[in-house]
Amino acid sequence: MRRGEVKMNLVFGTAVIIVVLIGPVFVKAIDQNVEFFFLLIGLLTAYFMGRLNEAAVGAALREPLSFTLAVLVFGGMFRLLRSYFDQLLRRVIRLLTPRILCFCLTIILGFLAAFITPVVSALVFVEGLSLLHCDRRSEVGATVFACFAIGFGAGLTPLGMPGITVVLRSLHADFWYLAHLLWPFIVAGIVLAAVPILFLPFSKGEPLDLIGDEEPWSLVLLVRPGKVYLFIAGLVLLSEGVRPLVDVYIHRFPNGLLFWMNTISAVVNNSTLAAVEIGPSLSMNQQRAAFLGLLISGGALVTGNIPNIVAASRLGITSREWARVGVGIGAVFLACCFPVVSSMALSR
Repeated sequence: MRRGEVKMNLVFGTAVIIVVLIGPVFVKAIDQNVEFFFLLIGLLTAYFMGRLNEAAVGAALREPLSFTLAVLVFGGMFRLLRSYFDQLLRRVIRLLTPRILCFCLTIILGFLAAFITPVVSALVFVEGLSLLHCDRRSEVGATVFACFAIGFGAGLTPLGMPGITVVLRSLHADFWYLAHLLWPFIVAGIVLAAVPILFLPFSKGEPLDLIGDEEPWSLVLLVRPGKVYLFIAGLVLLSEGVRPLVDVYIHRFPNGLLFWMNTISAVVNNSTLAAVEIGPSLSMNQQRAAFLGLLISGGALVTGNIPNIVAASRLGITSREWARVGVGIGAVFLACCFPVVSSMALSR
């Protein structure tokens, strides 16, 4: 009876993981209401796995607060100060060439993404890029490279990626845990992602269209923070429900397998993967390999990362245009990083 119950839980947990990974990708209704989907499936999973208790509910109510507050505060500040920011950028444009400006913005926003959230970092970069009025090819390339850097930087703190708060809770780790775990790789990644911008032509031409010049205050102060809160609350409950099963199996995976397995974050939101997969049963080297696979692959396609989605939607970049640049640079990063991940396995 006990063995049968364990087997049933394993089947149910596996089915849940598959649904949350592929559901938003293939079902449009889920993708358009992903926050409510995760909250519902998180509640159901925690309930059926016998993990829906007072502690889990309390965590689901508390954990989203810091990230939600950051999105609200920094999003509101950007919306309020946008005209002043535009004036500042116009002055800087007179002093720097477009490629130098975009290179510097990418480096700065890559590091700031861990503190002002990747959403605001992406919005700031898009705003600066739109003032340059350069050719479409250069703007697409610069946007993709910048979002790679922002995605890397977002992995430094819980304010950078929603799923990080869930991971740190399961690891009983502090705010700076990921910075200590990943900082050399993230610093290198941000710089290397910015370097190709220096080789873009940035000639005068038909620029990308900036869609929706002014975001309504209701989106900035209510809708976006509300969706973030529901999404993280759902991730907390989902992680709580599947954690016992994941801990039994994931820690057996070698570093290299964890690294390549997480390349699916190119099409699956990396916050989901991190929340479901990374827990205390993994060694520090396994955690590092899993995070690197997530962070690198997240920039390859529009769907892989929050800044990608924000920038592409604001500039009207199609998935095909993004993939032409993102898949290639992502493959280069993965190929360069894999030998390092493999060598970490030797020192485990």
